[in-house]
Amino acid sequence: MTALTLTEPMPGLDPWTDYTLEAVAGAPGLFSLRPAENADLRLFLLDASVYVPQYAPDLGAAAAGLGLVAGEAARVLVVATPGRDTTTVNLLAPVVLNERTGTGTQVILTDQDYPLQAPLAR
Repeated sequence: MTALTLTEPMPGLDPWTDYTLEAVAGAPGLFSLRPAENADLRLFLLDASVYVPQYAPDLGAAAAGLGLVAGEAARVLVVATPGRDTTTVNLLAPVVLNERTGTGTQVILTDQDYPLQAPLAR
């Protein structure tokens, strides 16, 4: 389990900025994210490089604002919504992490053609 502090609250999850991020056993690249102040709430996040490897958003200043050093890459996660027939991922608002510092931010991509609910390929 990893402590994660977001630079600002995620939309709909105000005022929370402190979370725990935990890998889901047996599912590489799948994580659960819980606010430190509300363990009953859980979001599922997927490592974009594992589940949507073609995804290459322009993160612009968001990644720079996380204090990444030269040569260090941000980890990009996407919020997953399980459904009865399919799971969708939010490609319009990835969660970008600096794993070294334990900080992150959710980036709302503008002027990029990514869907809010993209079906996850099986």
